Amino acid sequence: QVQLVESGGGMVQAGGSLRLSCAASGRTFSAYDMAWFRQAPGKEREFVSAISSSGGNTYYTDSVKGRFAISRDNAKNTVYLQMNSLQPEDTAVYYCAAGNSVRPWATWRRSEYSYWGQGTQVTVSS
Repeated sequence: QVQLVESGGGMVQAGGSLRLSCAASGRTFSAYDMAWFRQAPGKEREFVSAISSSGGNTYYTDSVKGRFAISRDNAKNTVYLQMNSLQPEDTAVYYCAAGNSVRPWATWRRSEYSYWGQGTQVTVSS
């Protein structure tokens, strides 16, 4: 069982930056692949980024490549999402997710992840 708590959301102007954190409970955090998804009003939840359990592999959706960076600190049971050059279209609730042995070709699939956080709101004004 893994419990996930996101933090770091807020309001920022276009071009600004935010860093999201996701703190996980449990002693086996390092065994889980982690991901960030987001959901804008009226839209489906979509994949943003993922990182393998060791941190050696990272994945991004095209719209955030070069602007967002995912990382993890297994000693602190925390995964991060550094978001730079934020745009109004990045406005959404951001969710942290954990999965066991997520298939590399399926990191974008919500069904790969068993545990989800409650989400943190990110609002980017123009």
